[in-house]
Amino acid sequence: MCSTPQSIESSARERGSAIAEFVFVSSLVALLCAAIFQLAFALHVRNTLVDSAGEGARYAALHGSSLEAGVARTRVLVDAALPAAYSKNVSASRTHIDGVSVVEISVHAPLPLIGFLGPTALTSTGRAVVE
Repeated sequence: MCSTPQSIESSARERGSAIAEFVFVSSLVALLCAAIFQLAFALHVRNTLVDSAGEGARYAALHGSSLEAGVARTRVLVDAALPAAYSKNVSASRTHIDGVSVVEISVHAPLPLIGFLGPTALTSTGRAVVE
């Protein structure tokens, strides 16, 4: 097969372009993967806080228990799964929803945007009917 002068010139101009394309594409793929992992991590933190708040509210709603016991239970559960900064701001209250007495526990924690770092913007609440 004979090479024309035009095909020789075009292959000489494109030499090294595969390396540049690989760098651009692989950096975009790596950025996309990091964003997906961070989103999954943020959802994990949110679900852990919601579950811990709900469990703490159920514990506080038991007959003979107190709001302080529910807050302590919530802090223990959050500390078992996440860093200590996530269990600093836990509050509890008794409220009525549609005439039913309910214990409500709220956890205010950082929304993890880069690793565990982020602004305090995540509020998870758990409720349980008082026995």
